[in-house]
Amino acid sequence: MLKAFSGGTLSRDFTASIVVFLVAMPLCMGIAIASGVPPEKGLVTGIIGGIVVGLLAGSPLQVSGPAAGLAVIVFEIVQQQGLSALGPILILAGAIQVIAGLLRVGGWFRAISPAVVHGMLAGIGVLIVVGQFHVLFDDKPLASGLANLLAMPGQLFGLTNQDAAMAFAVGLVTISGMIGWEKIRPASMKLLPGALVGVVLATLVAFFLGLPVARVVVPESIMSAVTLPEGNLLAQMMTPSVITTAVAIAFIASAETLLSAAAVDRMHDGVRTNYNRELSAQGVGNLLCGFAGALPMTGVIVRSSANVQAGGKTRLSTILHGIWILGFVALLPWLLREIPMAALAGILVVTGVRLVSLDHAKHLLHRYGPLPAVVWAATLVTVVTTDLLTGVLVGIGLSLLEMLPHVRRLGLKIDETSWDNKHEVALDGTASFFSLPGLSARLEALPAGRVIILNVERLGHIDHTCAEMLREWIDRRRNAGMEVELFGAAGRLRQLAA
Repeated sequence: MLKAFSGGTLSRDFTASIVVFLVAMPLCMGIAIASGVPPEKGLVTGIIGGIVVGLLAGSPLQVSGPAAGLAVIVFEIVQQQGLSALGPILILAGAIQVIAGLLRVGGWFRAISPAVVHGMLAGIGVLIVVGQFHVLFDDKPLASGLANLLAMPGQLFGLTNQDAAMAFAVGLVTISGMIGWEKIRPASMKLLPGALVGVVLATLVAFFLGLPVARVVVPESIMSAVTLPEGNLLAQMMTPSVITTAVAIAFIASAETLLSAAAVDRMHDGVRTNYNRELSAQGVGNLLCGFAGALPMTGVIVRSSANVQAGGKTRLSTILHGIWILGFVALLPWLLREIPMAALAGILVVTGVRLVSLDHAKHLLHRYGPLPAVVWAATLVTVVTTDLLTGVLVGIGLSLLEMLPHVRRLGLKIDETSWDNKHEVALDGTASFFSLPGLSARLEALPAGRVIILNVERLGHIDHTCAEMLREWIDRRRNAGMEVELFGAAGRLRQLAA
């Protein structure tokens, strides 16, 4: 932490923390509302994610807080088991994450197929859009994604209701302000987030016109948002439904966190992520969120990328953003109560649309053929039509099909040879997600001052998960000014070339 207080980084971390705070505030509240819980629950998670997880994190520049990726599953928990079930589930999920980190299994979460992860996020994006569409009309989302989808035309036909029409207009002002600002903002104000501009604009319109739209409900004291678990905590944690849901949340939150951490690593040249430490830190955060009755947390890419782009250099920027949220909620709750619900729904609609990345599906199809693209689409459709965990399991099951022709030769041998200023890494066998953690560890340990020759001449097969990891490693090393040469079969080289 001493480095954080050196003159060169303190001012940059301070500035970055304010930017992250401005991005995080509307998202924390909006994701809470999308999850079917009061907005202050999301703010508590943001505070814990900033201050506590920021201190412990294995990825110093990653920001943790409530994630859109878990909003759907939390909504289902609240609808089916009640808000009181969330505490025991998160305590158990957090404990699983802490143990997983201590057992050093963090690297295995990186072995999940990118097609599955992006398909899951796309499915979540669709569910958020069709759910929050109803909140744009000051209505409540229905229990399932399909029900919300089928009810969308009815909302549009109901615009003759004046109050619903005004709420919808406020939502459109938010969306227009958010997207418009991101398109026209001058370079000098590029760090001012579009989400904040959209919310402020809609809030001012609703305030000065005195519109009768639903507004955010925030308690007088942040402490009243903390709900301790009930006395029969241990009995609740032993319930099969709680155990199953806790395992699902631990798995999905860990995968999303560690993939976000990998993405953050690609944005800067500083300290690399310690995946096991990050996993345990997230577990501690979710344990505390469980005891506080708040939302689950993950590492979140939107806030993390804002942190890097704003010039954050150490974990101090993440910690300070949590302190700013705490101070704002403690001192200015009256200001939060002026925000229209439809404004937060507008932000989440845009967020949900952006989660559906067709570009990623096109990238998979173009570079690796139809199977990864099918995995992406199948995961998306299953998440929307059934539930999150089923969608992920279907995606993982389909991604295993890529290995069937190579099931007799799944091993990967890694040989290293050094001479002069060169270091050759020869891969022999099948590079799959089974071998990804070990291969990744070997690559990260390679010397920085030598030319690396990656020899894939004897590589029989490489799946798209391993190929994506290798491409990212090659890009990162080259961007740092180090030389990487590729040698081997033309087909393999095309997969790995940037």
